[in-house]
Amino acid sequence: MRLPADIRARLVKIGQLADRHIDLADAALILAAAQRPGVPLDPYRRHLERLVADVRAYVGGTRPAVPLELRIEALVQVIVRKYGYGGTESVFDDLEAANLMRVIDSRSGLPIVIGILFIHSARALGWPMEGLDFPGRFLVRIDADGQRRILDPFGGGRVLATPDMREMFKAVAGNHVELTPNHYREMANRDMLLRLQGNIKTRLLRGERLYDALETIEAMLLFAPAATELWREAGLLHARLDHVKDAVAALEEYMRQSGGDNTRYNTSILLQELRTRLN
Repeated sequence: MRLPADIRARLVKIGQLADRHIDLADAALILAAAQRPGVPLDPYRRHLERLVADVRAYVGGTRPAVPLELRIEALVQVIVRKYGYGGTESVFDDLEAANLMRVIDSRSGLPIVIGILFIHSARALGWPMEGLDFPGRFLVRIDADGQRRILDPFGGGRVLATPDMREMFKAVAGNHVELTPNHYREMANRDMLLRLQGNIKTRLLRGERLYDALETIEAMLLFAPAATELWREAGLLHARLDHVKDAVAALEEYMRQSGGDNTRYNTSILLQELRTRLN
């Protein structure tokens, strides 16, 4: 891989952390730096600190407890109104829109990147906020005093009711489907980083940029070594690129981690063929 040694080491360290100890925004910056070697991270970290300071100032400090609606108002007024973060449909075709450093520079990015800014700013002030595993659009949920609201960071931070979410879901999945409790499921920090990088991987594969897609997958495996399906994807790409030894290693790791299913059986057949080629 072409990852700089320091970036690789940082991603490996993240991979060793318990999920609750992962600094989501800083990890996203490290991933962004992999695409911009030599660009210092400190100015971007200072910007993240400034977002938090401005949200804190807007609510007049975090003591006494800040009401839920004021928390939402502060996040929207600072992140969306003051700094202009958002995006248009064009970002979905732009690889740079998944790079947090580029998004900070341009103020335009994918829903999950804008969502990470919301989550970082809220959590830094002790406000519980989670990302939701919603199809087609990354959403966040903020909780306070037994109340909760779901926000669409990409849509200007608007508060979503169930009918809004149903409409968004049907626009992606079709009118024949309905929302289920799984669509309100919280995402772990590592899963949010995987979703962030998954946007890049998908676009690279769509463009037949196999080497770049493979590098993206291998970087993902550094911070998420237990992401079983990624080992299979890496193995299949290595096989397509005729990297037989690397394909065998990746598929063996997939087999070690995975349970019994049809995919595992098909993978074992491919693995036997690749081992034969090695011999």
